Amino acid sequence: MQAFTTLNAIALPLARANVDTDQIVPARYLQKPRSDDFGQYLFRDLRNRPDVDEANMFVLDQTCYRAAQIVLARKNFGCGSSREHAVWALYDYGFRVAIAPSFGDIFYSNALKNGFLPIVLSEAEVDHLLALCSAEPGAMLRVDLQKQCVVAPDGSAYSFHIDGFAKHCLLQGLDELDYTLTNIDQIAGFERTHRI
Repeated sequence: MQAFTTLNAIALPLARANVDTDQIVPARYLQKPRSDDFGQYLFRDLRNRPDVDEANMFVLDQTCYRAAQIVLARKNFGCGSSREHAVWALYDYGFRVAIAPSFGDIFYSNALKNGFLPIVLSEAEVDHLLALCSAEPGAMLRVDLQKQCVVAPDGSAYSFHIDGFAKHCLLQGLDELDYTLTNIDQIAGFERTHRI
């Protein structure tokens, strides 16, 4: 897992509420192995509608957002079924952060376990960021995990909360197994002194 410290990146304004995991990655791709590039399935059905043309192109396909690494969404992002594949699709495409007023609980947990940072801000703060990033396509946000803040293009800054263990793992680039292995000496010592 890649360590996460700070990110200066284009924000994708996805001004929708209740974006569920089936919209993020359709169910027909769930049988693919993790080694597959799930980024190619990201928002697949929203991006490949038969009526799509230049006038109603999905926001991710607009040239100014193709290199985006931050998703800005409305409440309940990642709701729906408990598929880890939704996080994989975002991560494999190149996204590292999602900012929303709320997330589906399982999506939030899966994100942290896969090196992806979900940030909860108030609806008013998200509305402000969406307005800025929609008015200036390709606008960049700065996310500082150590300081736990998001800085907007206009200089406004918003603080966010993150669990201490999750923050430590993200900063160090550790998944749960890696973290366990950092304590292997203590585990071995415990096993030697606590045999059944």
